[in-house]
Amino acid sequence: MEFTQIAAAVIFLASIILVITGWIDSVIAAMGGILLMIFCGVMTDVQAFQIVDWNVILILLSIWIISGYFGKSGVPDFLAALILKLSKGNVALFVTLIGMLAGFVSMLIDNVVVVLMFAPVIFHACRRFKFPAFGPVLFVGLCANFMGTAMLLGDLPPQMLHSVSGIEFGGFIWFLGRPSSFFILSISYVITCAFFYWKFSKSYKGLTMDISTMVEKPLDHIKDKPFAVVVCSIFALTIVAMALRPIFGYHLGFIALWGAIALILICEIFGKAFTLEIPNVEQVLSELDWRAIFFYVSLFALVGGLEHAKVIQAVSDTITPLIQRSLVAGSTLLYWVTAPIVGIVEHDAYILTMLYVIRDLGKEHGLNPWPLYWMLLWAGTLGSNMTIAGAPALFVAKNMGEKEDQRKVGLKEFLSMSAPYVIISLIFCYIPAMLIWVLPFAK
Repeated sequence: MEFTQIAAAVIFLASIILVITGWIDSVIAAMGGILLMIFCGVMTDVQAFQIVDWNVILILLSIWIISGYFGKSGVPDFLAALILKLSKGNVALFVTLIGMLAGFVSMLIDNVVVVLMFAPVIFHACRRFKFPAFGPVLFVGLCANFMGTAMLLGDLPPQMLHSVSGIEFGGFIWFLGRPSSFFILSISYVITCAFFYWKFSKSYKGLTMDISTMVEKPLDHIKDKPFAVVVCSIFALTIVAMALRPIFGYHLGFIALWGAIALILICEIFGKAFTLEIPNVEQVLSELDWRAIFFYVSLFALVGGLEHAKVIQAVSDTITPLIQRSLVAGSTLLYWVTAPIVGIVEHDAYILTMLYVIRDLGKEHGLNPWPLYWMLLWAGTLGSNMTIAGAPALFVAKNMGEKEDQRKVGLKEFLSMSAPYVIISLIFCYIPAMLIWVLPFAK
């Protein structure tokens, strides 16, 4: 290997180790890695800037802005109150349904934002009907992280797949003549939630909620109905426009940005017409997770440095013989090796790196990359639910649950929920994934 390849690999691994361990701030670790790559001649400062997929960054930024307004509209509270009413006092059913709802909402909204939206509703029910909050809020975090990859907008991994492969919004529903991410993950999701309903039925046996004492109606949670209609309409139009991107020809980030700007302008111009106090532009921008934005920008540049130094191509050449011998064995190995790795490693960095490896493998050796793309993406998402190191949504849910219950939760208690969730979801995703996406393409 050349000096630049060794330097790129060492700097990348060192940066990721610092991110995982938290010895220094993750953003500083990632940006420091970029500076070292530039200093060592792996890439120039201009190349580092050009390597970043700004389209993906714009998608993240714009959807977060729209999500902020959506959270203030009262619609999430309305949906949660509706589920509380539908559960008819059954705690196990309420917890399961609120988790399932969080998962489906996370297909369009970042999973951390979904946890922040639904946690207060859970806490309200827990305080009112006297049961611990940690289990339900962790379940919401697990579900939100699960379904984020079902569609293009919910999480960074599907957006990275769009960046690397060019797959469009509709491709996550149906692709190459077969069901793809939405259907495969939904099968596993329903089975996993059904298991946890059984588990919760045992945990909450004898505990009921007397919802007859509730005087508020679900619609009471929407304080300003015109504002809620405007936000939901802009959100829906943005999603439709992104789904029709091949017709319009614009980048997804540009379309999402138009949606965010349109919503901001409407709120700025007609804000006084709403009874709800609408946040101004400065407040909206101040609430964004800018550290996450800088981290993702740095992540693209770090992985781009690996690609520029041809480290990714070297890894691709190494694993090619196994894939060429057996797509079934190669896909299975990728799936079950990825799952435990992302349980302890920040999964975005691993997935982005491996997406480039698979892309180069397909280009250089004429292999169909899609069975491998999907197996990587699904295992990378589901496996990250094992610990808080793999998924930021779980870190947020754990902290909020501990604060609400006023106690520290040990690793054993955490794994008692996360481990069975991960194992069941991986098994029941692997089966349809193999049947639909691997075996038909195997020689």
